[in-house]
Order: sequence, then structure tokens, then C-alpha cells
Amino acid sequence: EIATLQASSKNLKNELDQSHIAMGKVMQEALSQFEQRKQSLEIAVEQLEKRQERVRNEMKTSFAGVSQDLAIRVQGFKDYLTGSLQDLAAAAEQLQLLPQIPAEIVKHTVKARKSRESQSEILQFAPAQFEETAKTIHHLIGQYRNQPDYYGPPWQLRRTFGTVHAELASYWFFQNGGRGTLKTTGNQLQNILIASAIISVLYQLYGNRLRPLVLTNSPERLGDWRRGLQDCLGIDRQDFGPDRGLALFERSEAVVQKAEKLQKARQIPLIIIDDSEGQVSLSLLQFSLWLAFSADIKVMRNFHD
Repeated sequence: EIATLQASSKNLKNELDQSHIAMGKVMQEALSQFEQRKQSLEIAVEQLEKRQERVRNEMKTSFAGVSQDLAIRVQGFKDYLTGSLQDLAAAAEQLQLLPQIPAEIVKHTVKARKSRESQSEILQFAPAQFEETAKTIHHLIGQYRNQPDYYGPPWQLRRTFGTVHAELASYWFFQNGGRGTLKTTGNQLQNILIASAIISVLYQLYGNRLRPLVLTNSPERLGDWRRGLQDCLGIDRQDFGPDRGLALFERSEAVVQKAEKLQKARQIPLIIIDDSEGQVSLSLLQFSLWLAFSADIKVMRNFHD
């Protein structure tokens, strides 16, 4: 699906380029016609000015009976010149000097830009850019691995966190930049443990602004996620709900709608996608933080591409 999106984006870009080329030709032709008409009017004005000069000379040399005729001819010249200049001004106003970009391309471009702005506004975990944040993340992951606190406060990881788990969590933060896939461990409880560690780290960084949204395809697996997160993070059922803490979903459309509302409220949605999801909606990938567990290494590579 990402390849399809990329192909669609490439096609839209080609259409935009072709639109610019076509509008460039239209502008060139319009400007050429405008220039030709301007030159024609300049020639006509020059001829009429010469005619006016001849009329003036005739007025000086002719008798009084011809004066009325000459006055009529001069007035005709003035009327013609005024009308021509008005037509020229109207043509210039109607000439479109800027190309009209198709609405579909404008919509796509604006949406992509907003998405990029939203992503850069919230999080990037590359150590070179956010050294202090990277140090905090490394410290917390190391603490979970080496000094687990089984009786810590809510939202802090309370379970044994092995080296493999720590490496996967670090990979998601520093290689994926906080938005990408991890190959499933093959065990849902292990996936929940890794997701819990990531939630715990982000909660330490952003507090109540963090809003994890879990997506899976069945009520049974949602129940497993609820119990696993409660166990790993020391939270209870009151921390689950559409308006607080964690939220669980079976439909990607509902996740997208909720994440958009959270962003408008200046909160930070974290979308977690269970490995039971055979296909992932591309709309989910527009947000700054998302974690997808993938059973297929090819799918994982396609997400990163």
C-alpha cells in the first residue's frame, strides 16, 4: 500500500509538473497576444496622432465653414482612442498571470505539509538533534533492564526487561525515530512488554499529554492488551477510556479520528498496532508516533520505505 501511495504521489507530482508546463504555455501565448495587441494599438495611436496633426494643420489653413467637420473628425478620434485603451485595460485584468493548480494536488500538498509540520513539532529522537532527550531515553531503558522496580509508581515499567526487549525499544526510538515497525517476538505478552516500556519512557518525557491508542482486530486480543498493560505499567481500569489514559480500538478509522482530536487538543497520540492486523491503513502513518508489530519482515521494510 505504501508503494501504491508513493506511485500515486509520483503521479500527482507529474500531473503538477505537466500542469505548470501547460499553464506556462498558456501564459506565454496570452502574453504574446497581449504584446501583439499592444503593438497594434501603439501603431494605431501613432497613426491617429499623425492624423490629428494633419487635422490641426487643416484647421489653420481652411476656412471657417470646414471647422465644424474637422471638430467632428477630432472627436471621433478621441472616442476611438478612449475605447481602445479601455479594451486594452480590460484584457490585462482578465489575463491570468498565475497558473491554477488542480484542487486535488493542492489538497494533497497541504495535507503532506501539515503532516510534516505536525511530526517535526512533537518528536524526533535522533541523538544528534536532541542529545538530552536521547540521554534520558537511554537512561530509562537501561534502568528498566538493569534495575527493575516491581513496585514503582503507575506508568513506570514494573516487569523484567531483557536485553532483547531493550534493543528493540532502542531501535524504535533511535532508528525508527519514534514511528515505525518492529518485528514481532511471536508472543503477544512480549510485544505488550516492549510497548509498555516505550509508553513508560514517553510518559516520563511528556506526562499526561501522552495518549496511547491500541489497535487490534478482536475483543479477545483487546482484553489481552488491557490486562498486559495493567500488569506491566501498574495501572487499573480507570486509566482506560476514550477521554483519559489508554484507549483500545478495533477499527483504524476510529483511531485516526481520535488521534486527530488529540492533536488539536495539543496532546500526543501514540498509536500501537497489534501484529494481528493483516493490513494497516495508511491514514495511521500520518501521525508523529506509531508502533506496529509486524510478523512479516517484508511488510516491515515496506513501512520504512
